[in-house]
Amino acid sequence: MDEEKDITLSIHLAEDETSTVATATLDLRGDHFEASGQARRNPIDPAKPVIGEELAIARALRSLEAQITEAAETKIERFLVHEG
Repeated sequence: MDEEKDITLSIHLAEDETSTVATATLDLRGDHFEASGQARRNPIDPAKPVIGEELAIARALRSLEAQITEAAETKIERFLVHEG
């Protein structure tokens, strides 16, 4: 590969006693992507913050992945229409 790049993905967590919200942001060549994921703990379950963090982050990343994939597919469609 002739070129290498570092791209920074930022994840912010907000938590309270029973829920965690993760917000993932990515800026890529002028495109801004942002998604959030949430996890809630049943009040009768023991507090294990890492589980809520993992679930919220995974859900945010899944949503972010869908946005990035959709953006790429849209660009591919535009490229094929203009080239065809």
